[in-house]
Amino acid sequence: MIGIIGAMDEEVSKIKEAMTDVEIQKKAGMDFYRGKLHGKDAVVVRCGIGKVNAALCAQILADFYQVKYLINTGIAGSLNAQIDIGDIVLSSDALQHDMDAAGFGYPAGVIPRMPVSVFEADSQLIAQAKEACEKVNPDIRVFIGRVVSGDQFISDKEKKKWLVETFQGYCTEMEGAAIAQAAYLNGIPFLIVRAISDKADDSANMDYTAFEKKAIEHSVNLMMELCARL
Repeated sequence: MIGIIGAMDEEVSKIKEAMTDVEIQKKAGMDFYRGKLHGKDAVVVRCGIGKVNAALCAQILADFYQVKYLINTGIAGSLNAQIDIGDIVLSSDALQHDMDAAGFGYPAGVIPRMPVSVFEADSQLIAQAKEACEKVNPDIRVFIGRVVSGDQFISDKEKKKWLVETFQGYCTEMEGAAIAQAAYLNGIPFLIVRAISDKADDSANMDYTAFEKKAIEHSVNLMMELCARL
């Protein structure tokens, strides 16, 4: 069973349209679409915004659906000037940039009393997703790097600079690391897939509606091809 957590209604709906034998179950206010995707058993769900929603969704996929893989798709802000709008970042690993226990002597991003705070994505999922994306989305580039997550929308240049200097992040968003932590705790291989919505240095602009349409197209193309390979 493949668990796919989407960030956007439009993105999830496109994947749902490709599913067959669909059964819908509502849990914790989320609609879980269980069925076949490219002949593979899959569950597709939109989790909502933020780390709590994301972690709760991932745990439901682990407990109720016993998923073999957890894949999270969505949009992120770039932290690397080499990455253009519309390019894809695949997580090498993920961490929570807003985890702050400095008062107890912990470095930024470190989760107290956890054996790890940086959660590594599955190497096979990374490799398969990279090949899949290069095949179905030849018009964009694929990067592999760290995803940093927090319950904050990051637009300040100084905060972006801090995220790069402190964590060496490639992109920043609001759900991925929570899903990664849930996957780690449940022993489930995971991957975060992010379409980039802005340049790290704000040097380029694109109409967001146009970007969103292309991002959804690229993400859906990638998810279809990746599922076919799993």
